[in-house]
Amino acid sequence: MASLPSLLLITRNLPPLRGGMERLNAHMAEALAVDYRVTVIAPRGSFVGDDKRVRMLRCPVPGLVAFLAWAFVAGVFRALVDRPRWVLGGSGLVAPMVLLAGWICGASRAVYLHGLDIVVPNGLYQRVWLPAIRKMHRCIVNSHNTRDLAVNAGVAADRVSIVFPGVTLPEKPPEADPERFRELRNLGTGPIILSVGRLTRRKGLAEFVERALATLIAAAPDAQLVVIGDDAPDALNASGMGQRERIEAAARKAGAQSAIHLLGAVPEDELDAAFAAAAVHVFPGIDVPGDVEGFGMVAIEAAARGLSTVAFAVGGVGDAVEDPASGTLVPAERYELLVEALVKRIKQDGNDVRDSCHRFAARFAWPVFDRAIRAALTKDGRA
Repeated sequence: MASLPSLLLITRNLPPLRGGMERLNAHMAEALAVDYRVTVIAPRGSFVGDDKRVRMLRCPVPGLVAFLAWAFVAGVFRALVDRPRWVLGGSGLVAPMVLLAGWICGASRAVYLHGLDIVVPNGLYQRVWLPAIRKMHRCIVNSHNTRDLAVNAGVAADRVSIVFPGVTLPEKPPEADPERFRELRNLGTGPIILSVGRLTRRKGLAEFVERALATLIAAAPDAQLVVIGDDAPDALNASGMGQRERIEAAARKAGAQSAIHLLGAVPEDELDAAFAAAAVHVFPGIDVPGDVEGFGMVAIEAAARGLSTVAFAVGGVGDAVEDPASGTLVPAERYELLVEALVKRIKQDGNDVRDSCHRFAARFAWPVFDRAIRAALTKDGRA
């Protein structure tokens, strides 16, 4: 039996960092190990599950700058030694390393792009990183919106493949205790409106609290807004700094402090309990210059747990929410319509909503992602 060809994956985003990009990169390495001998160049302390087929090469020192410098050297060395068929970047941040490693050994070059990878407002990034992205043989993107951004930035349309992020579908309902969650967090018995994810400006929570929460409470007096997630100081775009403080100030301004609960990051079992206790998930994203919601993975994660999402139709969120199957899409900044949709969703029958959400989420199951990511990397190494 012939040995498998090699593939070199360079990425900054892997567990133990928590987030959708980290889960995606870890799973991508494991999925590609079916067709390739995968070597991953990653930061110190990173890991990819327990898949013995994936070889990990970790930066010996911590820090982003140290990793980027080390990845240049390690990428070239492994490219010359392994002669991979593909050099793949887990995000646009490593595109220059992918370009150099692929060029030096004649390998095909690819990168998985998220929206921010294209629009990040940094002069050096725009002058160095974007040209490197344009020189990829394949740009894999996470949504139709990211595809449009890439093409508008000069990436050849025939080199772009859309591969939606994957989600884990629970084989059985999580062993969550929603009543215990309510008691632990002093949430009462009213409907819970849930927000989950890193607190960045583009998530729009401060604006939602200031402009819509009081109106929402007037329409549903016992409703509570529960926010799970903290500021994202390690994000490529630093706009996430101070968002918790902005949300708290907005709640004071709206006179709605008693209706909002900022829980920060929580353990997985408590997150499951929060999803089980919630009546609806809210995703009030806003358009921010130099930032973009590339996909909206949390809406798929909510649907996988049977919870619908009410969201503004910004960025790539339209791919992550199907109206009306898994939620409601509202024109951007129409807060009165957002409140109306939330109140309507709160009153819907739970069983019908759960079944519809589960069917939608099944389209994004990890086996679907596996097939799509493997198909995106063609055998001859060219688009």
